[in-house]
Amino acid sequence: MRIIKQPEVAKEEATNRPIFFGGKVFSQGFVNSDNSKFFNMAMISFEKGARNKFHVHSSDQILYVTNGTGIVATEYQEYIVSSGTTIHVAAGEKHWHGATDNSEFTHITITSVGSTTEIL
Repeated sequence: MRIIKQPEVAKEEATNRPIFFGGKVFSQGFVNSDNSKFFNMAMISFEKGARNKFHVHSSDQILYVTNGTGIVATEYQEYIVSSGTTIHVAAGEKHWHGATDNSEFTHITITSVGSTTEIL
């Protein structure tokens, strides 16, 4: 068993990763293939207006909103989401997510170990 406390996990700027654009994005990785056979889990924080590009994952993705107001979108629809909302994105579903122009946005992301992300 591992006990993981958020303040003790390094917060890394993720803005320079090819999936993100606009504003600053930070990532805190809690669980990955180094310590789990099944799950990746991280907390992603978007500054106001920051978001990622359309992309797909090879596994399902679960997002749980912990702070602020954000947008999750498919090719066909955008949803405004806030703290306490859970989003289930099916493997292969084209989507993007990020902060609204007026609010920071933080979510936890969970995918399967070995899941890949394709930027579209």
